[in-house]
Amino acid sequence: MADSAELMSHVKDAQSLSLPFGLEIELPCLGPWRVPGWSFLGLFDVPGFDVQLQLTRFMVVELLAAVLMLVIFIPLARRIARGGRPKGMFWNLFEAMLIFVRDQVTRPAIGRKDADRFLPYVWTVFFFILFCNLLGLVPWLSPPTGALSCTGALAIIAFVLCVGAGMKRFGPVGYVLGQVPEMKLPFIMAVFLKPMILSIELFGLLIKHFVLAIRLFANMFAGHLVLAVVIGFIAQTAGLAIWFGVMPASVFGAVALNLLELFVAFLQAYIFAFLSALFIGMAIHQH
Repeated sequence: MADSAELMSHVKDAQSLSLPFGLEIELPCLGPWRVPGWSFLGLFDVPGFDVQLQLTRFMVVELLAAVLMLVIFIPLARRIARGGRPKGMFWNLFEAMLIFVRDQVTRPAIGRKDADRFLPYVWTVFFFILFCNLLGLVPWLSPPTGALSCTGALAIIAFVLCVGAGMKRFGPVGYVLGQVPEMKLPFIMAVFLKPMILSIELFGLLIKHFVLAIRLFANMFAGHLVLAVVIGFIAQTAGLAIWFGVMPASVFGAVALNLLELFVAFLQAYIFAFLSALFIGMAIHQH
């Protein structure tokens, strides 16, 4: 009988990797490494400590997604650099996706003049999320994008790039002050309103990137959890008469949900890449 823990195992990280026929591989723990202590001008001492890295199922899937990207796009880039005509299904597929992200996502959001400088990041984050989402649909694997640790790290990268691009364009002080739009206000009102607007804008900047992480996490986690529950109905009714009705309905529902998840995998990669590009465009093109 499948219980709630078994249903949650597909959407939770683990220190083992599931394989067909019920096989489990325990993932190794790398380390420990000793970080030496240090002293600051003899005023205070920081003791040394041990650091170790535990490989997990999500980390393996992320590494697999990164390797697939290298295997696919390095040869593709070399072929394009040689100026050859696109040949074959995969070359046309990936080149069409690259052009779509460039022309329909990055350039409209950032502007044609500045877009190409940020295009490598947008391409990378789009395909990394897409590959992680698609690998999560493979049996015995789990989607790293269904964990807040993964989506949060991606959102932090987007935040740092967004703020860094704005500060590089306008300077740290100019970027922060530029969050307040130009307003012709009497001095008394400006003293009270502009600091309030500035605090709201800075807080909103944090909220936008936090929501960027939550949106991807919630969509991937919820979709795979529902899929696991639908499949779990088969095990829950095993040995009962209603199994003969539940089983085909669950299989049909799982197939339909997998098709929906396939669409969501592309959609969420597109949304994350588009919003990241939009936030960068807002940072370098202020009010």
